[in-house]
Amino acid sequence: MTSAPEVLRPHAEEAFAAELAALAAHDDRPRPERWRLSPWAVATYLLGGELPDGTVISPKYVGPRRIVEVAVTTLATDRALLLLGVPGTAKTWVSEHLAAAVSGDSTLLVQGTAGTPEEAVRYGWNYAQLLAHGPSRDALVPSPVMRAMADGRIARVEELTRIPPDVQDTLITILSEKTLPVPELGGETQAVRGFNLIATANDRDRGVNELSSALRRRFNTVVLPLPATVEDEVDIVSRRVRQLGRSLDLPDLPDGAEEIRRVVTVFRELRDGVTADGRTRLKSPTGTLSTAEAISVVTSGVALAAHFGDGVLRSADVAAGILGAVVRDPAGDRVVWQEYLETVVRERDGWKDFYRACREVS
Repeated sequence: MTSAPEVLRPHAEEAFAAELAALAAHDDRPRPERWRLSPWAVATYLLGGELPDGTVISPKYVGPRRIVEVAVTTLATDRALLLLGVPGTAKTWVSEHLAAAVSGDSTLLVQGTAGTPEEAVRYGWNYAQLLAHGPSRDALVPSPVMRAMADGRIARVEELTRIPPDVQDTLITILSEKTLPVPELGGETQAVRGFNLIATANDRDRGVNELSSALRRRFNTVVLPLPATVEDEVDIVSRRVRQLGRSLDLPDLPDGAEEIRRVVTVFRELRDGVTADGRTRLKSPTGTLSTAEAISVVTSGVALAAHFGDGVLRSADVAAGILGAVVRDPAGDRVVWQEYLETVVRERDGWKDFYRACREVS
């Protein structure tokens, strides 16, 4: 009998099962009904800490504690939670870990796109059953939201503002009345205690399908900011690269901190339109240059160093990834990148190897 292959990316409740179990064992604070952990323990799971027995809880989110506390508290009320921010601010990551810590299940997910149908939010039908026996509970196919209502768990809706407005508005009755009518059966599904919903949306898509005022009132909006400091962003990138490296069986590379700091510095300076010392104003490219993109660039660099290099992360391993992240518009962004290379990178002490590597791929 062969064993099941390891999945490429386990769900949060599987990847961090030991931490969740340790928190549950030491959690003696009040828990809302059907919550696996108390609000305090959920916040500790996201922010990290050390338990009385010495168990270390790794931080899943690096940012202001109050943001996490507000998000967790919202889920304990009758308001839904909207995580808002520019692309790459860990909205999906935070959403997944909140659902894992609260419900032990992060899989009740609706992925928002321009083509998301109403059935993805409400329910659909098994048409073979429907044609054979007519409308019945057996023929009904519940959506992730409907299942979360029935089981008292957390549902997630990703990229809410990408969903067409008429589909968005199917959430209004669910969030205000905590019920989902099923007129074909003359009945309804009522939400039980423990149910709530986390939605994500990014700032740059605000004008795509902006939320109606009626729907927005049903959410408590929490804005996730970009990392406040270089150190915070370097810590986030380093941590996630190690986690991704383990899942991809990449070796832990020595001496990679300098290149990670360079990638983060480049992204932050171009994103902010000014160098770190505040002396030189810069043009910003069209891309977001988010923390998530920095993680992708460094992870690709680690793979290059491991498979085609000498096992040490070097400037040549990240240069092509940086170019791909910065130059999205071949005309305008390439000019921005060349100016940055020649006026900033070229003159920076200790960056000569980085400058040469970027010039080669450019």
